[in-house]
Amino acid sequence: MRKFLTVLAALASLSLTNCGYNAIQSQDEQIKANWSEVVNQYQRRADLVPNLVNSVKGFAQQEKDVLLGVTNARAKVGSIQATPEVLNDPAAFQKFQAAQGELSSALSRLLVVTENYPQLKSDTLFKDLMSQLEGTENRITVARNRYIKSVQEYNTTVRSFPSNLTAMMFGYKDKPNFSVENEKEISTAPKVDFNPAPSK
Repeated sequence: MRKFLTVLAALASLSLTNCGYNAIQSQDEQIKANWSEVVNQYQRRADLVPNLVNSVKGFAQQEKDVLLGVTNARAKVGSIQATPEVLNDPAAFQKFQAAQGELSSALSRLLVVTENYPQLKSDTLFKDLMSQLEGTENRITVARNRYIKSVQEYNTTVRSFPSNLTAMMFGYKDKPNFSVENEKEISTAPKVDFNPAPSK
């Protein structure tokens, strides 16, 4: 009987090794880590917005609608709790993505407006903020790409046989990913030319 139980325990251990359980756990943790980095970089961008708005306001106070748009978009981003639980709720994830997309669009409109103010473009504080913003947008792109890759690996594991049986048994489901609807627009860091073309 003891020999039978030993063989049974060995078989159970072997089946757990090949069922994908450990891979699912490892990939799930990687997604959480990559998500934290995405959120961290988006927060870094949101933290730049008030100083950027104030900097522009000093030179272009008449652009109230654009400035208000950026401020409101940032407020919406701040109202969303981007906890790891968002990764198990496609609707919440979509809401997070939409809010970040709105902020990206609002910042793009702000950058277009600044083209009309040469004094602003030559302001040291503004140039520094724009440099920080561009660096942050680049970091966002890198963090999002890492997250996208880790979700693809995880989703493949929970859909593939035999690990899909383990996923069903333990309640692991596909995780939402960033959509490509406006991927190109969002993942492109803002470009600002501080050297205006000479007038003809």
